[in-house]
Amino acid sequence: MWIADKWKDYEIIDCSKGEKLERWGEYLLVRPDPQVIWDTLRTDRGWKHRNGHYHRSQKGGGEWEFFNLPEQWQIRYGGLTFNLKPFSFKHTGLFPEQAANWDWFSEKIRQAGRPVKVLNLFAYTGGATLAAAAAGASVTHVDASKGMVSWAKENASSSGLSDKPVRWLVDDCVKFVEREIRRGRRYDAVIMDPPSYGRGPKGEIWKIEDAIHPLIKLCTQLLSEEPLFFLVNSYTTGLAPAVLTYMLGTELKKYHGTVNSQEIGLPVTSTGLYLPCGASGRWEAV
Repeated sequence: MWIADKWKDYEIIDCSKGEKLERWGEYLLVRPDPQVIWDTLRTDRGWKHRNGHYHRSQKGGGEWEFFNLPEQWQIRYGGLTFNLKPFSFKHTGLFPEQAANWDWFSEKIRQAGRPVKVLNLFAYTGGATLAAAAAGASVTHVDASKGMVSWAKENASSSGLSDKPVRWLVDDCVKFVEREIRRGRRYDAVIMDPPSYGRGPKGEIWKIEDAIHPLIKLCTQLLSEEPLFFLVNSYTTGLAPAVLTYMLGTELKKYHGTVNSQEIGLPVTSTGLYLPCGASGRWEAV
C-alpha cells in the first residue's frame, strides 16, 4: 500500500461504525466511509466535538450538519494550498490520499531533465495539476464540470501558481482525447482519476468498468516517443490493483517501462493502522 503520510494539515484521527473522524486544518469532520466495517469504541472526544457531520440517508445521498464550520477554509500540503468547501455527497473538494501520488510523479518531473507535458483527465479541483505544475511541468487540466475547473483555478491562485503553464478546459474527457489525437498532440505523461459513474457536460454516461480500458488505449495514442509516466486511479471496489497493472502492462508494453499498482491509504492516528482509500496503477519509464 502507498501511504500518504506527510500531511500536517490533515489526519484521520479515528474510524469506526462506517464513519471516519478527520481533522482538516483546525476543523473536525465526521464522514461516512464504506471501508470502515468495524465497530471499535469511539473514545476520542472529537467524535462529540465535531464541526461538521455528513449523515448518509438510507434512500441514498445524505446531508451535512454543521457546528461552527466556515463555508470555506484552507489547508496546505508542502507549497500547495487548497480551498475546502463541504458540498454534496460528503465531499470537501480534496482527496488527501492522492498526496502519495503527487509526491511520486513530482519527483519524476523534477528529475526528467527536460520539459514535461502532462495531461490530467477527470482533474477535479486540481490537486494533481498543482503538484505537476509546481514540479515544473506544463499541464492540460480537463474536467467536465465547470464548477470544478473554477475551483481548481482558485486553488492554483491560492498556491501562487496562476502564472504556471496550465490549460484549463471544461470538456468531456473521452471526446477531448479523441480530438487531441486528431490534432496530433503529444504528452509525456497522463494522469486519470475517473469516477466510478458519471455524466459528461451533455449527459454522456461514464461507467468505469466499461470505459476505463478503451480510454487507456486511446490515451496511449497521445504519448510522446519517450513518455515519463502514466497514472490511473480507481475508487471502484471491483477494480483491484492487479487489474490496473494488467491494463497498463498490456497497453504500454511497447514503451520501455515498469508497472506497479497498489492500494493507496492514509494513516489512522488512534490505532497506527492504515485506512485503504482506493487503488493506483503507475507505469513509469526506466
